[in-house]
Amino acid sequence: MKVTLKIWRQPDAASPGAMHTYEVDKVSEDMSFLEMLDVLNEQLNAQGEDPVAFDSDCREGICGMCGLMINGQAHGPEVTTTCQLHMRSFKDGDEIVVEPWRSDAFPVLKDLVVDRGALDRIIQAGGFISVNTGSAPEAHSVPVPRDDAVRAFSAAACIGCGACVAACPNGSASLFLGAKITHLGELPQGQPERHSRVVDMVAQHDHEGFGGCTNIGECTAACPKEIPLDVISQLNRDLRTALVHGR
Repeated sequence: MKVTLKIWRQPDAASPGAMHTYEVDKVSEDMSFLEMLDVLNEQLNAQGEDPVAFDSDCREGICGMCGLMINGQAHGPEVTTTCQLHMRSFKDGDEIVVEPWRSDAFPVLKDLVVDRGALDRIIQAGGFISVNTGSAPEAHSVPVPRDDAVRAFSAAACIGCGACVAACPNGSASLFLGAKITHLGELPQGQPERHSRVVDMVAQHDHEGFGGCTNIGECTAACPKEIPLDVISQLNRDLRTALVHGR
């Protein structure tokens, strides 16, 4: 198959960018989207042009580094990560628009690569528990109700790819934040810092320039790990409780 790519090119963070058009021929439907970009970069290298910069690491849908906007959708037309999106999702002759995550909190570094350090700083603000290090305790020493454990594991599936931010019209990271709050808040080990955690992480979220949540739901629709929207409700409940009780 043959596809036409319209790709955002930007030489560095300080320079303006623009869309560039490329044609890629002999694309197998079994290729992943990133493998198709690898083919494009081989062509550009052969022509003496600068290859398209994009993030990737595991290419197994685990790390979340491969985030791209594809035809206006975070990670593309399938509910998966970009590295697990295959060219069989497109047709011969398709025109595909490829852009970086669009958010004030995710500045473009080069081409399709953005700085997602804002998500790391939210975690640093409180997305952890303070416990003594050492050998793991006996698994049954702290009983956890099954429903709480299942919900905690579901929220912990968040890989921090930023698709929720890119998909949200407000550029909010509330789904990411809600997942981290719910993950720790459902477990006994997360209770001592539960109030301070949510206050500090929300403050960092707002400081980074993320927008507010208006419950549109695009975030959970784009999430490759299908984090449920109700983690945002948990986030709001914990924040209200923390503010009432003075952290």
